[in-house]
Amino acid sequence: MTPKKRKDGGDRLAEYRGRRDPGRTPEPVPGERALPRGDKALPRGDDDTFVVQEHHATSLHWDLRLERDGVLVSWAVPKGLPWSPGTNHLAVRTEDHPLEYAAFEGEIPRGEYGAGKMTVWDRGTYETEKWSEREVKIIVHGSRVSGRYVLFRTRGDNWMIHRMDPPADPDAEPLPESLRPMRPAEKARLPRDQDAWGFEFAWGGRRLAAYVEGGRTRFTDGRGRAVDGPGGLGSRLGAELGSRPALLDGELAVLDGRETYMIYDLLHLDGHPLLDVPYRDRRGRLDDLGLSGPLWQTAPWFPGDGGAVRDAARDQGLPGVLAKRLDSPYEPGEESGDWRFVPS
Repeated sequence: MTPKKRKDGGDRLAEYRGRRDPGRTPEPVPGERALPRGDKALPRGDDDTFVVQEHHATSLHWDLRLERDGVLVSWAVPKGLPWSPGTNHLAVRTEDHPLEYAAFEGEIPRGEYGAGKMTVWDRGTYETEKWSEREVKIIVHGSRVSGRYVLFRTRGDNWMIHRMDPPADPDAEPLPESLRPMRPAEKARLPRDQDAWGFEFAWGGRRLAAYVEGGRTRFTDGRGRAVDGPGGLGSRLGAELGSRPALLDGELAVLDGRETYMIYDLLHLDGHPLLDVPYRDRRGRLDDLGLSGPLWQTAPWFPGDGGAVRDAARDQGLPGVLAKRLDSPYEPGEESGDWRFVPS
């Protein structure tokens, strides 16, 4: 493959090649692999291909790449492309990439530049409205993101990316700044109509809400005040959810001598609040997320079997059981009889 030349005669991929060892990285390196034929994921040389790759490097980010003059002009976007014109996101200009990179997915080995897992988050075509050294206006047509965007340079390699169209989902709402958790009323006995309730273990930990967005996480405590989370929890949990914004409710509990974030409610997902959604359905959506990692777990719940849960809590030395009415909404900051703490 002939290296692409800059308009001034220079090699536009020299920096890219200089950062990579073709004997160690699975990434395409010019001169080592020819451009495959017939791959629909690869550009055809029409300056109309875009790709967004999710990059689980030292810090999770998304790489936006636009085909231009024989290379993929690239920006690293730490929080992903903005879904609303109300927010601008940082976009850091990186080295030009070869066209083959539009189809690259794989694990960049530890010790290599950009080490970590790379996957294609979205791809499609784009139209150019303006292209200069300081401003790029485009219309993108992808399966996950579409619309008009502008990238504008602020200083050095730092740019900003702005969505020019209305939100892709006009009903989407940002995560709240703060939310005080719902609290259970303490009762001596389990509810009689147990078929109408779900039961969880009371972990005896510290209440913590997690606001996850753009691969980052912030936390509030039982009073809705901003607090620091345990080291490593925020970044790893953010990477687990990727581009999906979510508000989680749970608590930090010590399990087997290790502090673990036990997640037991989902209050906001993909731009939509779930406070009015019944507890049964919120738990179903939470379970569907499959959140399980070295520092966090989705807490188990058991519909209609409070006695067995209480016995298990007693055997494990846990404080008790939480009974939650299956059709109950989430009432921020309220103590409600729809949630009941029953000591073991």
